[in-house]
Amino acid sequence: MAFRKPRLNDRIRGRLPTRTSVSQGWTKWLSTTIIPRIVWTLLPDWMTSPEAQPDPKVVQRTRMSKALRNLLTHRTLSPEEQQQVFREIHDTVLMQSEYITEPNFRTFHPDDLKLMFQQYDQKLLNGACLQALGERPLGFLLSKRMTRAGGKTTWKTIRNRLTGSVREEFEIAVSSHLLFQNFRDETRSVTVTGFECQNRLEAMQRIVEHEIVHLSERLAWNTSNCRARRFQSIAERLFGHRVHTHDLVTTNEMARRQLGIRVGTQVRFDFEGHAMKGIVNRITKRVTVLVPDARGTRYSDGQRYTKYYIPLGMLSRVD
Repeated sequence: MAFRKPRLNDRIRGRLPTRTSVSQGWTKWLSTTIIPRIVWTLLPDWMTSPEAQPDPKVVQRTRMSKALRNLLTHRTLSPEEQQQVFREIHDTVLMQSEYITEPNFRTFHPDDLKLMFQQYDQKLLNGACLQALGERPLGFLLSKRMTRAGGKTTWKTIRNRLTGSVREEFEIAVSSHLLFQNFRDETRSVTVTGFECQNRLEAMQRIVEHEIVHLSERLAWNTSNCRARRFQSIAERLFGHRVHTHDLVTTNEMARRQLGIRVGTQVRFDFEGHAMKGIVNRITKRVTVLVPDARGTRYSDGQRYTKYYIPLGMLSRVD
């Protein structure tokens, strides 16, 4: 059989493949062969193996999260019911705690936070919060370093690079610094989440209630924001919270009210037998004072300072 040289009109007559037909062939090959193989290798084992099943713990946790979500969305307590729960938990903590022996307690322990949390979970959430947690750990902390926030709920995800497993940990912290700094001056009222508190135990309850909403919202929706409408709706329906802030006395207020000291104020203090003079840069548990020093660090104003951390009681204002 004789072969002839292809001609230009052969493409028109369909004797030679066109560019379009070649590209379509490549697309079909990729979509039917290569891409499915790549996707298959990336899928978890329980999705690719016909014998394997989803982790029962994950399934149970998902079910409990949905139950908690439903409860948080629909449950509403009347003011009378809320006050009854508050009094019951108040009395239970006083009776069962090894450390809190009076409403204006002078010492307390992380176990007291745990006890209070468990009481709220049982009485208000029917145990749904702990059930949604499952085997994920929940820790409790008394923080001496929190000088502005009354409480804090944190969660972190830890991934094992060797096994690929993922675990979550949760923690509720309450500021012991702020609680013990308050309820010393009877003329100064203290409000937390819109409630006027008469003692440290009541303030502690309001803080824990706020953090319970954070934890529950996180378990139900994987996110939490106390400025958002959903959070504030849950806090009001379950606890009667009208605001999401506190009016506890902070170190900033004590410095301003008792000593007339605020950020930018010139102060003097004694340090290792030397009289020092500087400018207040920050007020937390201790006061950060910048003292002019030619060998110090240069700051944004072009001057050099050495930084000192001084207790508030050691400072006096320079008039």
